[in-house]
Amino acid sequence: MSVRVRFAPSPTGLLHIGGLRTALYNYLLARKHGGTFILRIEDTDRSRYVAEAEADIVNSLRWAGLAFEEGPGVGGPHAPYYQSERTDLYRDAADRLLADGHAYLAFDTPEAIEAMRARHTTPENPSPRYDAATRMEMSNSLTLSADEVQRRLDAGEEHVVRLNVPEGETVTFTDLIRGEVSFETSGVDDQVLVKSDGLPTYHLANVVDDHAMQITHVIRGEEWLSSVPKHLLLYRALGWAPPQMAHLPLILSPTGGKLSKRSADRLGLPVNVQQYRDAGYEPEALVNFLAFLGWNPGTEQEVFSLDELVEAYSVERTGQSGVQLDLDKLAWFNGQHLRALPIEEIVKRARPAVEARVGTVSDERLTEAVDLLRERLTFAHDLADATYLFADPAAYDEGGVKKRWKDDSADLVRLYADRLEADEAFTVESTEAVMRDLAESQGVGFGRIIHPVRLAATGTPVGAGMFETLVTIGREATVRRLRRAAEVLG
Repeated sequence: MSVRVRFAPSPTGLLHIGGLRTALYNYLLARKHGGTFILRIEDTDRSRYVAEAEADIVNSLRWAGLAFEEGPGVGGPHAPYYQSERTDLYRDAADRLLADGHAYLAFDTPEAIEAMRARHTTPENPSPRYDAATRMEMSNSLTLSADEVQRRLDAGEEHVVRLNVPEGETVTFTDLIRGEVSFETSGVDDQVLVKSDGLPTYHLANVVDDHAMQITHVIRGEEWLSSVPKHLLLYRALGWAPPQMAHLPLILSPTGGKLSKRSADRLGLPVNVQQYRDAGYEPEALVNFLAFLGWNPGTEQEVFSLDELVEAYSVERTGQSGVQLDLDKLAWFNGQHLRALPIEEIVKRARPAVEARVGTVSDERLTEAVDLLRERLTFAHDLADATYLFADPAAYDEGGVKKRWKDDSADLVRLYADRLEADEAFTVESTEAVMRDLAESQGVGFGRIIHPVRLAATGTPVGAGMFETLVTIGREATVRRLRRAAEVLG
């Protein structure tokens, strides 16, 4: 059977960075085996539905280059791809489970459930469950007569459908990442399958849709591992073969613990994909970085294109332990991917930030600036920090002036400006030769001139090669800047 995988987010907010990693691993498995990558929107939790979340999910996947063959806006043989539009399927499955005794109706009020928990709470059992140990003291179709159940249904009493978890069994499956995993049914609650509003919970809808859409592999976060026994019991009760499963390790914050929105906000970390986009990360870099948050290729290679990731990927090379988010490493990936782009693409990506600082800039000037600073760029918007390449400096770095501007600096800078004005070649080689000649004629060290010249020409004490920078700025602008700095700084 061809590999069929799905990414099935809930539209309850902007796409989390962990969600994009899950989507990526599913995408890589599908592409690796010539299979199908499906997007399914699990929107049955209407109380938490966020209208703009779906568009953000789709846009984030497209920005990252993760195209899906089936899903919203694309269609496919298993449409619709919104769970809210597939309720008939879930109702049919629930009816089968009820008829076969694998599920039951429960009429308990929230107060009754709370009272049950209060009765059974002990130091050894601080969070009692609605399960085999407690179900027979509750108001459900297992404890009520058929006539009473029908009377309550006819009266329109609110009720839910719960999974009838068998007692004394061990549920075992082989996780593609973790190996054999077992659960005792004594630790599994009678999960609600259909809520009082008639909509399915994640568990029922997930199983029904994965079967209907012929999903062969489920790759999802570690937080869903505890749900596996409920899902496997549902597959068995419905007479369906379950897909293969793999549960990804947690993404941890730099200080440890799961990278939640709360912990990310506290640490000032971007947590959703849109924040990474806004911060200027390249999609290729973020994808490369996320691929390594749990997986490794088994080689020394670190920088991968998406196509190379597809070629190298295998789910079995995913680790089990949580992986800390390292933004320094992500920045390194960003620089690697940015600098590998064609120069015209870097120009395109840098233009908005540059022009927001200095106004309209020509393609030629931007290209020269990128050519000069390419190896120093981590983000495309870093180019905007080099405003001196597009406009005369409005101020001079105070620390640099204090350290580098000496009593003779103004005179040396003026002399260098005069000589540059006469330098018709104005190349990297000629501007350096002129400075060396000046240093020799004035009986000073080379550094006595180059440092104040950099301050005068750029306003900063550090940067790319001095003479490459002067040539990029141009002779007329360089001479003008040197003379102005000599006048201003004295």
